[in-house]
Amino acid sequence: MARVSAGARLHFGFCNLSLSHERLYGALGLGLAEPRVVVDAEPAASVRVAVDGPTGGSDRIAVDVREYATLAADLLGVEGAAVTVRESLPRHAGLGSGTQLAAATLAAVAAAYDRPARVRERAPVLGRGGRSGVGVATFEDGGFVLDAGHPTARFTTDRPADGAWTVPPVAARHPVPDDWRFLLVRPDADPGRNGSDEDDAMRTAVERADPALADRIGGIVTRRVLPSIATGNAERFGAAVAEIGRLNGAWYADEQGGVYRPPVGDVVASLSAAASVFGAGQSSWGPTVYGVTDAEHADTAAEAGERALDEAGVSGTVSVVEAARSGAMVRPSVDRSDEQQH
Repeated sequence: MARVSAGARLHFGFCNLSLSHERLYGALGLGLAEPRVVVDAEPAASVRVAVDGPTGGSDRIAVDVREYATLAADLLGVEGAAVTVRESLPRHAGLGSGTQLAAATLAAVAAAYDRPARVRERAPVLGRGGRSGVGVATFEDGGFVLDAGHPTARFTTDRPADGAWTVPPVAARHPVPDDWRFLLVRPDADPGRNGSDEDDAMRTAVERADPALADRIGGIVTRRVLPSIATGNAERFGAAVAEIGRLNGAWYADEQGGVYRPPVGDVVASLSAAASVFGAGQSSWGPTVYGVTDAEHADTAAEAGERALDEAGVSGTVSVVEAARSGAMVRPSVDRSDEQQH
């Protein structure tokens, strides 16, 4: 039996949605140590899937994993696998659940047969990495990631068919300082955009995107985000990624009902007023809200998160987590002493 464990990811936004520029998308994000997806696999004559543990939406997860495991078996040239999902991420919450589950399933089946997973190469066949490369990159190595996006001539308003692209290459990667922490506030709200709804929303956003916003974001990335992660300045990093999220929201305002989707805007506004939170924003389509903080301010940041939910008039969950210092973990058995980095 093989076990693969991978952390969630935050998605701060894209560098460009305008067809007027040479590269489209170009995502920024980072890997989180938790929450995690955990998938077990062992060789079998056919594909069998089970969902175990405290996993919400287990029926939908089972359907998705069966598809991923079937594709993995075909890619690897094996008959099948018995796959069990032990832990999963909240679906369509802005934490990268789809990519992490697909990659973990592929990696687990490959490890069960002692074969290389080649996740980056094979992710497009699983329908992953079509716009953002952050999920694949953090699965590989964790840390902060800026990907290079896609050539605009290749990725127009319509996404190519699954498998007809390559995952965007990593343009910059930095380890996240050990004392940085990330506040996660997840309001009880409808899931974020996904599937055909996401495709339609992205198509509309790209068709209408103001290229001037991309120019502003490019300056923030080069003059603020990259220097702050390189020098370990959490305050400046938080302010910079929060500004990128706000500018991205201007591209999506017509599609999600504002710069942030409701009730995210109220939560972000409350967190932005908290001294312990250095910057806040919406991860991907939400509803998860992130806040950048550090170990010294972690407890007061968590209190700010609870207060933000109260002020927004919604229930939800609050946690403070570390960044992922490495990629997914693969081990050949359930013995934790054998755990190794993927």
